[in-house]
Amino acid sequence: MSVYLDYAATTPLYPEVVNKMTEVLQHTFGNPSSTHQAGRQAKTLLEQSRKTTAALLGCQARELIFTSGATEANNWILNSAVYRLGIKRIITSKIEHPSVLECVAILAECANVQVDYVSLTNSGHIDLSHLEQLLSDQKETLVSLMYVNNEIGTIADLEAIGNICQNFGALFHSDMVQSIGKWEIDLASLPVDFAVGSAHKFHGPKGVGFVFVKQGRSLGSLTVGGAQEKGYRAGTESIHNIAGMALALQIASARAPENTIHAAEIKNYAVSQLSGQFDGLWINSGIGQTSPYILNIGLNWPESKTAMLAFQLDMKGIAISRGSACQSGSSAPSHVLAQMLTKERQRQPNLRLSFSAFTQKSDIDFLVAALLELAP
Repeated sequence: MSVYLDYAATTPLYPEVVNKMTEVLQHTFGNPSSTHQAGRQAKTLLEQSRKTTAALLGCQARELIFTSGATEANNWILNSAVYRLGIKRIITSKIEHPSVLECVAILAECANVQVDYVSLTNSGHIDLSHLEQLLSDQKETLVSLMYVNNEIGTIADLEAIGNICQNFGALFHSDMVQSIGKWEIDLASLPVDFAVGSAHKFHGPKGVGFVFVKQGRSLGSLTVGGAQEKGYRAGTESIHNIAGMALALQIASARAPENTIHAAEIKNYAVSQLSGQFDGLWINSGIGQTSPYILNIGLNWPESKTAMLAFQLDMKGIAISRGSACQSGSSAPSHVLAQMLTKERQRQPNLRLSFSAFTQKSDIDFLVAALLELAP
C-alpha cells in the first residue's frame, strides 16, 4: 500500500489537466509573441487562461503576471520593492517560507534594508498589536506575511493586516500558496497589494505560478530582453503550463467547498486516532484559525527517533515530511517550530501531515499502524 500525506509540498495533476496540457503541446505550439496564425492562437490561449485565472481570484486579468512559481514571485516582489519602489524597511515574521526569509536576509545585508519581525501569539498567529506598533514610525515599509503557513497551517487575518498597513501607508505582500484553490479568494476585496500563487499546490503543473499586482501598484522588471508579461518578465511564456494552471484552478475552485469539508473530517480523524494511540502527543498546528489541509504533530519519543523517522515511514510506503519541502534535505529543526516549541520538543520527532480530496481515513489508519511499529 502507498499513502501520500504530503500535499502541502506538491499535488498530483488532475487527469483533465494532463489532457489539456497534452493537447496544447500538440496543437498550440506557436510563440504567442509571433504575429502569424500559430502565434495568434497561442496568444489567444494565453490571454484566455489569464482571464480564467483572474476571474477565479476575483481580480482583473491585467493584474496577473505569470511566473515560474511562488519562489521566483516572492523574490521578485521583495527585490523590486527595495530596488525600484524605494522601500527602506520590510516587516515580516520568523515563520515565513524560506523564499521570503532568505531573500529578506540578503536585502538586509546587501541593500541596508531594515528588517523587523512581528511577534506571534501563542497559537502561532500574527500579533496585530505588535504590527501596529512597528508601523507607527511611518517609514517606507513593505509588510510580507503569508496567508496560510505551510508547516503549521495557521491562517492570517489578511483583512485586518491589510487594513493596518493601509492606515500606516505601508505596502502589503502575501504569499498565498497554501490557500489558493482551497477556498474562495477575492483579491478585489482584500487589502493586499501583491500576492503570489503556484499551480502545483492545487493539482496543476510544476514550474508555473503568478503574481498579483493590484491596479495602481507597480514592480520593476524581473527579466529584460522582451515585452512579454507587460514587460515585467521577458521570455516566451510556457503556454501549456499556463493553460494547465488555469484549468486546475477552475476544477479546484469548483470542488473547494466539498474538498474543505472532507479535509476537515480527515484532519479531525487524524487527531483523534493519533492522540488515542500515542501518549504525550502534541499538536503544533495551534488553535483557532488553521487550515483543515495541514496538521503538524509532535511525538513524545526520544530524540534518537527523529532523524530517521520520515525515511522509515517512506520505507513503509508513506510519504510524509518534517516541514517545508524546500528544506527537506536539512537535518536542522524547523525554523517555524523553533518559534513555538521548547528546545527539547524541537529535537523530538515532529511531522507534518497534509491532506487533499484524495486522502482517505484508511490512509490515516495505515500511518497509525506504521508509527506503532516504529514506536520506542
